[in-house]
Amino acid sequence: MIATLSPAQIEYLRSQRLGRLATIRPDGSPQNNPVGFRYNEALGTVDIAGHNMGASQKFRNLAKEARVAFVVDDIASVQPWEVRCLEIRGTAQALRDVDTYLAGGSRELIRITPERVLAFGIE
Repeated sequence: MIATLSPAQIEYLRSQRLGRLATIRPDGSPQNNPVGFRYNEALGTVDIAGHNMGASQKFRNLAKEARVAFVVDDIASVQPWEVRCLEIRGTAQALRDVDTYLAGGSRELIRITPERVLAFGIE
């Protein structure tokens, strides 16, 4: 089932530049990488582009296992302590030969379709 993000969650994603993408390596071990991203409002997906994306391990991991977790979090305040977090669990596609949002980036893209959204400190 596809999960829909709330307007507040979408706005939070738009305010951030860096997230972490967890994929599963072919040997079954997890891999977690910092990545830039964009929320694709037309499709309700999170798109991840980069330089030489198609050669990256995270891109290759998707050939065997499409399940991923993507996390964006930050500390909004230390006085008082206020942490915000958005975790998106879902499936990802490793797309080739596509236009991406990243000028000068390669023509590969990871597109995450949310299936479960966990959040705190955002609403």
